[in-house]
Amino acid sequence: EQYLIPYFIAAHPGTRNEDMLQLALWLKTNGFRADQVQAFYPSPMASATTMYHTGKNPLRKITYKSEAVETVKDPETRRLHKAFLRYHDSANWGLLRKALRTMGREELIGDGENQLIPAFDPKEQQKNYQAPRRKNSATAHKKRTASPIRTQHTGLPPNAKATTSTQSTKKKSSKNIKKNTNKRVRVKRK
Repeated sequence: EQYLIPYFIAAHPGTRNEDMLQLALWLKTNGFRADQVQAFYPSPMASATTMYHTGKNPLRKITYKSEAVETVKDPETRRLHKAFLRYHDSANWGLLRKALRTMGREELIGDGENQLIPAFDPKEQQKNYQAPRRKNSATAHKKRTASPIRTQHTGLPPNAKATTSTQSTKKKSSKNIKKNTNKRVRVKRK
């Protein structure tokens, strides 16, 4: 058995947002869900790379009057083109909703067969969900939990006398180090 695995390249030179939208609609109509989608990356010896860097179509005669070819270099637009190809991924729905509203294609947002993406995002609703709380539950929890045990390992010494003695020895040792660094061997140059 052989399987056909479609492989798409997003943000190819010469494509616009409208082109990617049309491709996404075609994919949905024909039941394709692209898993392998790659953003265009210029590679040597390719005519698409020439289009990417010059903004001109190398397949036609190039003059100063040649038609300009749109190239997608903005990272946000590159992400959008990739999101159009992966319209079925819920992680892209927020970006696609924003783009469709900007493009004036809000009729494609909804739950019908002819819509590209759903009107709501279940992940966004889960983020905003807050479980009902019991009355005074925050104060009750504070009453039940004791304060943490503090030791010299968790930031507090066991008694105050140890604190003063250790601090004074630290001060003395740091002064000795400073004195010793000043008394380093001085080499006389001849």
